[in-house]
Amino acid sequence: MTPTRRSALAAGLLYLATIVSSIPALALIQPILTQPEYVLGDGPQTRVVFGIVLDLVNVAAAIGTAVALYPIIRRRHQTLAIGFVASRLLEGATLGIGALALVAVVTLRRDPGTASDETLVAASQSLVSLRDATFLLAPGLLASVNAAVLGTALYRARLVPRGIPLLGLIGAPLLFASTLATLVGVFDQLSPWSVVATLPIFLWELSLGLHLTLRGVTELDHDDPAPARRPDRTPADAH
Repeated sequence: MTPTRRSALAAGLLYLATIVSSIPALALIQPILTQPEYVLGDGPQTRVVFGIVLDLVNVAAAIGTAVALYPIIRRRHQTLAIGFVASRLLEGATLGIGALALVAVVTLRRDPGTASDETLVAASQSLVSLRDATFLLAPGLLASVNAAVLGTALYRARLVPRGIPLLGLIGAPLLFASTLATLVGVFDQLSPWSVVATLPIFLWELSLGLHLTLRGVTELDHDDPAPARRPDRTPADAH
């Protein structure tokens, strides 16, 4: 297995890991998101903690996809490769902030100190609101940006079948517009319109993860030796 194939395999598995971890995580942490008095001891704790752990796995896997794909993309489009790493790092960091906010709620639940119930609920709700904001920005605005950047690089270089990056290039503006509409209050984040706008990005990441895992990249599955650098001419060469 060539280094390029290993990088593609790692990226594919990490893309699949983001899907496998993020979807159940959202279901598991619902009590902390929907129950204002969760911090007072109302609701399950083990499932919520497990959901937060999966959120952190998603963060690591998301950043890992950029690290794994960087050496492949930079050989064709170095600027786009750097842009993808930067956007993916920012997305992962934003998701990480949201996960840490939920960790803080769990910590307050375990050790409330001398704070009153009203204070605890208010602090908890503020932390949950922070997590909601990060969830809107990271899988929304930032995910659309890195889909556009990576989709452009893959489409131009023809590293995967062009239908796959087309899903990302179509879904990126849809998701971006949906996120902006949610920010200004046109519809809710989990409304049918937002679900429809998110579907192409979900299919893009799923199909890309499967293709990279099973097939790799089409043009760089062999490691071409770097082109020999032409030696600089010296003044003596001119004679």
